[in-house]
Amino acid sequence: MKLYYSPGACSLSPHIILHEAGIPHERVLVNLRTRQLEDGRDFCLINPLGYVPVLELDDGRRLVEGPAIDQYLADQVPDRQLVPANGTFERYQVQGWLNFIATELHKNFSPLFRPGTSEEAKATARSQLEGRFRFIEEQLARQDYLAGAFSIADIYLFVVCRWMDHVGLPLAAWPALQAHHQRLASRPAVQAALQAENLKQ
Repeated sequence: MKLYYSPGACSLSPHIILHEAGIPHERVLVNLRTRQLEDGRDFCLINPLGYVPVLELDDGRRLVEGPAIDQYLADQVPDRQLVPANGTFERYQVQGWLNFIATELHKNFSPLFRPGTSEEAKATARSQLEGRFRFIEEQLARQDYLAGAFSIADIYLFVVCRWMDHVGLPLAAWPALQAHHQRLASRPAVQAALQAENLKQ
């Protein structure tokens, strides 16, 4: 398998899952500014949308969109229990959290990273994120993991929370969320993926 990634981007989530799953893989670095690969090829020939992650299977087929890739990888190793079995109520709970993180958190960070975003738009995005993080804080104050047991949803949340301090939303303001983040950071697979991408915890 090949994972097309950019250090610290949302592609870190499937990268961590690859390590959690013990799946051999190759990393292909993408420059998101130039949309080029290290060998100079146009990344848009791999993903016309120009963003990561992309998972390329050994037969050449490709998957895009992080939550779909995360679930595909977890399903390859059911014994690792990274995601509940398909068709179970618990699986739909995890899918609900993946959707929430993708639409309510991940996308609301976009204006804060986009050059040229007005201060008014940034303030609106921060306000929306604060409300969503308050909701997650309440959940994590009652249980260690989003869906009760550790899952790929927790990994995705960990990746998104790595962006908080960079955009003026101190993680320390949410103690339960910060504890969750530290819990994830201590996992060997998380440490391995961060090291591979030359990232700090």
